[in-house]
Amino acid sequence: MTSPSATQPWLSLIGIGEDGFDALSPAARALLAQAHFVIGGARHLKLAGKLDAQTLQWPSPLSTALPAILAHRGSPVCVLASGDPFFYGIGALLSAHFAAEEMQCLPAPSAFSLAAARLRWSLQDCRLMSLHGRDFERIIPALQPAGKLLCLSWDETTPPRLAELLRARGLGQSEIVVMEALGGPRERVRASTAQAFDMNEIDPLNLVALDIKVAAHSRIIPTGGALADGFFETDGQLTKQPVRAIALSALALRSGELLWDVGAGSGSIAIEWLLRDPANRAIAIEARPDRAERILRNAKTLGVPQIEIVTGKAPAAFANLPQPQAIFVGGGASERSILDAAFAALPIGGRLVVNAVTLETEAELIARFKAQGGELVKIDISRATPIGGFLGWRPAMPITQWSVAKQ
Repeated sequence: MTSPSATQPWLSLIGIGEDGFDALSPAARALLAQAHFVIGGARHLKLAGKLDAQTLQWPSPLSTALPAILAHRGSPVCVLASGDPFFYGIGALLSAHFAAEEMQCLPAPSAFSLAAARLRWSLQDCRLMSLHGRDFERIIPALQPAGKLLCLSWDETTPPRLAELLRARGLGQSEIVVMEALGGPRERVRASTAQAFDMNEIDPLNLVALDIKVAAHSRIIPTGGALADGFFETDGQLTKQPVRAIALSALALRSGELLWDVGAGSGSIAIEWLLRDPANRAIAIEARPDRAERILRNAKTLGVPQIEIVTGKAPAAFANLPQPQAIFVGGGASERSILDAAFAALPIGGRLVVNAVTLETEAELIARFKAQGGELVKIDISRATPIGGFLGWRPAMPITQWSVAKQ
């Protein structure tokens, strides 16, 4: 066996399916034959058959295997992975620790591609998700009318859990297709509605396809605009829907950014920020523990359990937090120190949006608007309510909103 030259990649990522070694390309077989060291899951190593190389089964956590790979740097190393190593696979971890020129990748068809082929679904029209090692609730916003979802399962418990979720949200007529050990001799495909789901002896290696069917009573999270107030559990400390819509517009959300929601109350601003884009991040800062617990419940119910919650009083709670690109202050804005600290925490170009109800806080925002510019708006909202046998307008307390981008 010969070692690769310094200009050649030495770390090979090889996708292997349930059809095993015989289905590998000649190039992949050749790389395995010359490898000094092969690492993979127990299933992958078994699928690869007899190997002359030293082998290692992935430990937990996966990152603890990096020193063993580094110890073989420069000599031929193969990493075995399911399907496409760069699609919910090990590729991202390895590319974070090794230069691109050190690596090569020979993918096999992903489980998503195999599932779409079995179902005759156009892959580009499907929502692709992994529930393996990720928060289960993240699937909730993706449950949309006529939606087609392909979900990598955590294990055999995922399909019945999905069926239960669909029933609970009034989506019981949706079709669930459980696809086990795709691509190999143990492959099995079974279908049911969520309402009638009773499958047992499900293989832990499975993918679930969902074809969403909506009824009049189905609970669907809207994808645009601000959510109705009824979506949130609250003790009354809630940025109401029309005001929330204006605040989110002023925050000028961009994908992948971090928001601080200060005085978060029920967490509505932070939660809606996360719902806008799965790449977004949000920290809800709330002084009261009971409200912090309520924020987490709301976040899980609405499918964004990745929210970070800091229970503490601003501005002391800002200490050691990652720098945000946007900050919303909906509670505590009357304290000058909070606004000073919030503005100081922003990078150049970062946005600050503050809502005020009291005259004292309004005066503070007017002063800051005069000194720092930005936009100052008054939000007056009235709702139609019964007056005897007639209707009349009942005004809510007006909101003064100041928004500014740091120069």
